[in-house]
Amino acid sequence: MNFQVTGLGLDKMKLDSPQSFLDQEEVEEAEDGQLLEPEAWRTYVERRNTLQEFLTSDLSPHLLKRHHARMELLKKCSYYIEILPKHLALGDQNPLVLPTTMFQLIDPWKFQRMKKVGAAQTKIQLLLLGDLLEQLDHGRSELDALLESPDPRPFLAGWGLVEQRLADLSAVMDSFLAMMVPGRLHVKHRLVSDIGATKIPHIRLMLSTKMPVMFDRKESVAHQDWVSLRWFVTIQQAVPEQFELRYKLLDPRTQQECMQCGIIPVAACAFDIRNLLPNRAYKFTVKRAESYTLVYEPWRDSLTLHTRPGTPEGPAPSRLGKLGSSLIAPSER
Repeated sequence: MNFQVTGLGLDKMKLDSPQSFLDQEEVEEAEDGQLLEPEAWRTYVERRNTLQEFLTSDLSPHLLKRHHARMELLKKCSYYIEILPKHLALGDQNPLVLPTTMFQLIDPWKFQRMKKVGAAQTKIQLLLLGDLLEQLDHGRSELDALLESPDPRPFLAGWGLVEQRLADLSAVMDSFLAMMVPGRLHVKHRLVSDIGATKIPHIRLMLSTKMPVMFDRKESVAHQDWVSLRWFVTIQQAVPEQFELRYKLLDPRTQQECMQCGIIPVAACAFDIRNLLPNRAYKFTVKRAESYTLVYEPWRDSLTLHTRPGTPEGPAPSRLGKLGSSLIAPSER
């Protein structure tokens, strides 16, 4: 990703004519205007091609679009603390120290404090990612405008600044890619209290990411007095996950209708909620169940469904017609 002008192979390019870089209109304009000497023209075409190559490879619109999509996904992810041992203490006879065992050794108050640190670190990381992506978008716009300039002389005169801009944008891209993956959580204090002669492995804390839980909007459907809900996770975990499903009636009209809500723990990616009111709108949300290691969860998916109207009360119209005709007096027929 590190950009170097000398690394683009410009010395191997064939620069026999400007037609290999510019369309016919630009060639005719340059020839008619005689803005540059031949050698200066060749230098201009070479450097313009360098800039075009950077914009079509390192900073292409397609690449920026993908990074924006990944950024939006990160804003919806859940972030957790993962506890890993650096190594076992010297002389420890246990070949493995499981995370559950280490949780028993960690001071709960210190761990809660580290969760707040992890949440703050995650928020800062997301803000920095957004700022870096904005810098890349702005840099792309600047370089595009430079290419569209009809006068090549300012382009040549300011090429040193252009080279510096390209190097700066390459460094920004490197920082953005490196920051996309949550890293180590910085620990200033020991999380394990002094417990005498017990040998404890050094602990390493990492921030881990889980993909968001999202409703399947095609498979989630509403019926007259019940709904069938389906959801999914882009990357399934190795072990089954627990979810928390919430629902509530929108715009309740009576005190009794205010009771049309609830929180349901679910151990699957599907659930049916029954005993709902017909022809009413309900809001549903789904997320992972609370975890001891969760540090930051800024988003949860929501879905609004409208139940179908109920069966009309009273006799059916066809039956009512027959009943009415039978009540007419014979003299009136």
